Formats: sequence, C-alpha cells, structure tokens
Amino acid sequence: MPRFSANLGFLWAELPLLERIDRAAAMGFRAVELHWPYETPAKEVRAACARHGLALLGINTPVGERAGDFGLAAQPGREDEFMAGAQRALDYCRAAGGTSVHVMAGVVPGELREQATETLLRNLRTLAARAEDLTLLLEPINHVDKPGYFYSRPVEACRIIDEVGTGNVRLMFDFYHAAHAEDDVLASLAESYDHIGHVQVAGYPSRQEPDEGVLDWEPALRWLDERAYEGWVGAEYRARAAVEEGLAWKNRWETG
Repeated sequence: MPRFSANLGFLWAELPLLERIDRAAAMGFRAVELHWPYETPAKEVRAACARHGLALLGINTPVGERAGDFGLAAQPGREDEFMAGAQRALDYCRAAGGTSVHVMAGVVPGELREQATETLLRNLRTLAARAEDLTLLLEPINHVDKPGYFYSRPVEACRIIDEVGTGNVRLMFDFYHAAHAEDDVLASLAESYDHIGHVQVAGYPSRQEPDEGVLDWEPALRWLDERAYEGWVGAEYRARAAVEEGLAWKNRWETG
C-alpha cells in the first residue's frame, strides 16, 4: 500500500509552517515534505515532526533572486550563487532531520541549453559529493505552468542522472507534471522507475485532489505496489476547499 506524505508547500498553505505540520499529523499523514521552509528555524521543524512521529522528507533549493529564475542549478555563470543556496538547503535539511533536497534547475533560454547542461552536470557532481548522506532529487516541471524550465519530461532528467553517475541523485516523478508532457504516463513511469527516488500526485489538469480530472493515476500506484516500491507518494496539490474535506482519496487507499 502506498505511503502518503503531505506536501506542506500546498496543503494548509495559509497557516504557519508549524501549524501545517500539526494538521498533517492530525489527518493521519506519517510524513511531510516542504518547499522553502527557511523562515522557520530548522530545529523547530525537527521538534514538531518528532513530537508527532512524522518523517521529514525533503525541501527545495532556493529559486534565485531574479524574476523568473525558478532555480539556479542549470544557470550558466551563476554557479557561486547556486552553490551558496544549495549549501544552505543541505544544512537546513540536515538540521531539520530531512532526507532529501529537490535541486531546482531553473528556467533556461533555448539558446543556452548546451551550456546549461554542462553547468547542471558540474553543479550536481559537486553537490552530490557534499551530500553523500542525502538524496538529491530532480523534478521535470511542465512547460505550461513554467515555460522554459530546463526539463519537462522524466526521460530528460533520467539522462542527467545517468551522466552525473552518483547513487544519490534521483528522479522525482510527479504525475501532474508528467501528464502535461507524456501521452502515456504509466509507460513513462515504467521507463523511469529505476531512477525514481520520490513520487508525487495531483489531479490533472486542475492540480487539485488526485481523485478528479482525466489522469487515472490509481493503476500507476497499483503498479508501484506490485514492484514493492518502498518510497513515499507526496500529496502535492491545491485543495478544492478545506484540505480535510478532500481526503477521501487517501482514506480509500489506506483502508483498502
């Protein structure tokens, strides 16, 4: 049976972070994942998770200071800025008790793609050597929500992972983003499976609860179950109304 984590970048987003952790525990989640928690002291996040017996999965690297950046790992000429932010993410993740960091590649003009690829590879190799105790996640982000993001298809991120060649760089397979880019999401999942470090779900195309929309992700979760997938499945969506009112999909899976 899948193990679901609450993505607190989206769920209960109107509340302070520590209150979001409380709500996630009250709703039966056993893990949480964050976006950019840096304004809340890491020791307070760690204590809140420990109080509820929650696993803290991961956080994101900073997006960058310029409008439209959405990450720096693949930005040529900004290596020092990227590494400073990435080191901050590693330090925070460790102090908070997390296990992974989503390394955000950023929006890159098409004419810089070759140079950006080399920049990303160098940055990831350097960061991977500093993060042997953590997992670095690469997430393809669709070009409808974020035009020009460095990769939008899982296979593109998998190629980068293979070229980096370290065991601690893995794929974050997000069903919502994959549905924008792939005709057959299950086939893409199967093709990418050996690279996967984390999975996320949301309804497509609304990015609301995963029980709505045209993407039937439940066969994919059954497929993961059949392969004894040991990772978590992150609930990364924007709730239609109160989060608590929309959790029937989770309860259905957990009660069989």
